[in-house]
Amino acid sequence: MEDHKLILDERGMAMVLSRMAYEILERNDAHGDLVLVGIRTRGVFLAQRLQVLLKQIAGLDVPLGILDITLYRDDLSHGTHHPVLEKTDISFSLDDKIVILVDDVLYTGRTVRAAMDGLMDFGRPRAIQLLVLVDRGHRELPIMPDYVGKHVPSSPQHKVKVRMREEDEHDSVTVSYAAQG
Repeated sequence: MEDHKLILDERGMAMVLSRMAYEILERNDAHGDLVLVGIRTRGVFLAQRLQVLLKQIAGLDVPLGILDITLYRDDLSHGTHHPVLEKTDISFSLDDKIVILVDDVLYTGRTVRAAMDGLMDFGRPRAIQLLVLVDRGHRELPIMPDYVGKHVPSSPQHKVKVRMREEDEHDSVTVSYAAQG
């Protein structure tokens, strides 16, 4: 039996995304140099929502790219993993841009490392800033986010689940763990 704890509901997620949009604007003076790149799958949905917020708040038309990290993963040689390639769509150069790399959950850091490798195939950004909805800790690589929606202390046995209406019919973040007994 699993026990679930709600961390963010739909209203909470909207508030967190709004706060992070303002943080992006406060931190970056060169608004014309900003681009958003979402990591498939839920990172893309988060980036799309941030793109809308940046337009509403500051009138900015921030380009949006979609990145599939499958070919950049460091576990492809482990034999049992059969990758399914999704479409990467970055139709603009990243040269001298400030890339806001967007993902749903930051855990070990391996996904972000793979994403940074992938980004380099599209140019040489001036900077890469990492935005995550949830930082759950337990890093295996020295990667720290620049923008965090929610810090969720967890153990490696916990499961952090992000649900988004674009894929899952509703927005929520939950933490689950196997009940002791």
